[in-house]
Amino acid sequence: MKVILLCDVKGQGKKDQIVEVSDGYARNFLFPQKKAVAADAKAQSELKSKEEAKQFRINEDRKAAQALAEKIKAATVEITVGHGQDGRLYGSVTSKDIAEALSKIINTPVDKRKINLKESIKAYGNYEVEIKLLLDISAKFVVKVHG
Repeated sequence: MKVILLCDVKGQGKKDQIVEVSDGYARNFLFPQKKAVAADAKAQSELKSKEEAKQFRINEDRKAAQALAEKIKAATVEITVGHGQDGRLYGSVTSKDIAEALSKIINTPVDKRKINLKESIKAYGNYEVEIKLLLDISAKFVVKVHG
């Protein structure tokens, strides 16, 4: 009997997968515990439309991330930091500081964990910083640190 799994079932398959199981296993275990439904035409069409909707959302997220990456590449983040008498910075510029400044520039919230600093910023100057928006979409921008 062909069934569509509603959750991961050890030894059978992953959620939303169509698998072939014995009739007794389906009737006595999978159906009563609501781990599967029969793979009739209606259930298969629902699964197909669900998969298409998921793919559509993924594509929309990718388009939005590409647009945001282009917006970020054009941005230059300027951060003003206090310094001591010898001209050295108090502390360092963190990814949180960069995320807050970038958020103000592009008018979109930025997660500090997505900002990749190669080394900590402890001096004045220009630094190239990368932000990872999705697994394969990232953008590089310039951070100017001045007093």
